[in-house]
Amino acid sequence: MEITERPEPPTGLARFLLRLPVHLYRWRLSGLLGWNLLLLNHVGRVSGARRQVVLEVVEHAPDGSYVVCSGFGPRADWYRNVIAHPRATIQVGKRSLAVVAQPLSADEGAELMVRYATRRPRAARQLADFMGFKVDGSPDDYRATGRELPFVRLVPRH
Repeated sequence: MEITERPEPPTGLARFLLRLPVHLYRWRLSGLLGWNLLLLNHVGRVSGARRQVVLEVVEHAPDGSYVVCSGFGPRADWYRNVIAHPRATIQVGKRSLAVVAQPLSADEGAELMVRYATRRPRAARQLADFMGFKVDGSPDDYRATGRELPFVRLVPRH
């Protein structure tokens, strides 16, 4: 695995386009997005204001937890927000769930990335490329990529 150039979080038109799925959730059209996305409702670390972002589900565990990844690294606002304020809610399809965000270790991220690449090889390669990682498709390369990215487990609150 080689790090080519890590992208900056989007601004302007790119940010607007990447935020369109949030509006689909607001308009109750989340079914158009498929099963592998969720809406994360969280609190801004500085403002305390309510924030929303749509994220890809990396893994859905039998215990009801969901794992997501910050493709823009630890600088992404949503990631910094849930680290500061781990209590959040998610919406998956029409179902809402109160969760606690738990950052995962680099080793856990490595194994999650390998499992994701096994299930969705084409998407994993495109995602790695977008995030600035040149991979050869081997488990070792995806493991190295996963160590560089921050993963978060969203665990249901009871």
